[in-house]
Amino acid sequence: MFANKVVLITGSTCGIGAETAVEFAKLGANVVITGRNEENLRSVAKQCEENSPQKAKVLPIVADINKESDIENIIKEIVDNFNQLDVLVNNAGIMQSGSIENTSLQQYDEVMTTNVRGPYYLTMLATPHLVKSKGNIVNVSSVCGLRSFPNILAYCISKAALDQFTRCVALELAPKGVRVNAVNPGVITTGLLLKNMMNTQQYEAYMERCKTTHAIGRPGETKEVASVIIFLASDASSNITGANLPVDGGRQAMCPR
Repeated sequence: MFANKVVLITGSTCGIGAETAVEFAKLGANVVITGRNEENLRSVAKQCEENSPQKAKVLPIVADINKESDIENIIKEIVDNFNQLDVLVNNAGIMQSGSIENTSLQQYDEVMTTNVRGPYYLTMLATPHLVKSKGNIVNVSSVCGLRSFPNILAYCISKAALDQFTRCVALELAPKGVRVNAVNPGVITTGLLLKNMMNTQQYEAYMERCKTTHAIGRPGETKEVASVIIFLASDASSNITGANLPVDGGRQAMCPR
């Protein structure tokens, strides 16, 4: 399905990004993966190589989406190694807790830089290559971009901004043959909350509560998000652009609680 295609996935060292990279590799794509943790990046690169039926090329790049020079280097490495880019998956992101009463400008800046400014700049630099290949972009947003939740204020704002970014860029690039869409996951068992916001006991209690806050009665799995990213990046979705597609077990359709 993606033979001879070059796919860039940011934030590929774990979770949704890592799963998506492996799934693209299974479908024959040349995969470019990025992240800050070199050891994890090498592990994911190995998984991609082992799962690629055509032994397609895997290019790991240690990069921080917060640094302009790192973003510029990602595109340079892709041009030097492939001179081609067909799919951009803006997946790198962070989540932090805080309300308007106890958050800080520093937290706002950190979340917005990682979740919005980084994808904004990377997309700017990638666009000429995507126009050339008639490629497409998939942004990894969140149900928090579609619905409002307390105590994760900066995160909700960042994902709402990413959703609007998706729609605006979709309109701008549609005449040039480039599609732009977003997936909006609900709670996914990636460990993101455990890493950034909760201790083990709190995380276990939260996962149990997900049985009541998600219509299908459970949190999602990374593979369930990866499969939708691949759908949006494939010709199967050739008539879809500017869409924000929930992959959230129905959470966006439920009353907040």
